[in-house]
Amino acid sequence: MAAMVALAFLFLFMFPISSHVRALSSNYYDHSCPQLESIVASAVKKAMLNDKTVPAALLRMHFHDSFIRGCDASVLLNSKGKNKVEKDGPPNISLHAFMSSTRQRRLWKLHSLASFLSGGPTWDVPKGRKDGRISLATETRQLPAPTFNISQLQQNFAQRGGHTLGFSHCSSFQNRIHNFNATLDVDPTMQSSFAARLRSVFPAHNNVKNAGSALDSTNFVFDNAYYKLLLKGKSIFSSDQALLTAPKTKALVSKFASSEKAFETLLLIP
Repeated sequence: MAAMVALAFLFLFMFPISSHVRALSSNYYDHSCPQLESIVASAVKKAMLNDKTVPAALLRMHFHDSFIRGCDASVLLNSKGKNKVEKDGPPNISLHAFMSSTRQRRLWKLHSLASFLSGGPTWDVPKGRKDGRISLATETRQLPAPTFNISQLQQNFAQRGGHTLGFSHCSSFQNRIHNFNATLDVDPTMQSSFAARLRSVFPAHNNVKNAGSALDSTNFVFDNAYYKLLLKGKSIFSSDQALLTAPKTKALVSKFASSEKAFETLLLIP
């Protein structure tokens, strides 16, 4: 998800468990730091008041970390000399601004808290994960690109979710609104007025740093607007549109578009 700022994405994937995980428990900090969750919740709420993209950023960072070697905080390690870590891999460059704040670095893996603050469901997450010591920039190639088709997505995920929160840099969808192919300038699967609006805001040779678009019409709220827009041809990424090219994923998109409860229920399935 190359240029998505602070996304957050809400992904319904089955993340691999880190090899460092031992005896995880929802009660892991009950004795050593019983107020941990309330302290963290307070800090995140305060951060969110200053910047509404914080929940999205937390979710995106969690995804980028978990997709490689499991949820082990390896995305936070710093490069040393020629040994480049995940943080410096191309898909993670846009994470730098968020991670630059010491306070926000401490908040990065707050499981369901980010979605809860945006109106989404909550779930218990086992705690006690150990920090990973291996972090390789080359492994960020495993992260899915915004241009992936349905076959590539299926190879990457057991289940595929949607972007219910967040923002994308224009470089991640520029290929859909300018010079789409040899005969068409715009991706024909995009709703015409939606594509025209994007083209008017993001010219072919855009030089505005951090220019981009929200992923759905309610980009600070956890809801099913993403799925509704997807059915109308108003998705940002071609990898989103690809969900409509296979019967199984198209059926799921339709189901979630018609029922926000169904979307939240699937999210909570272990």
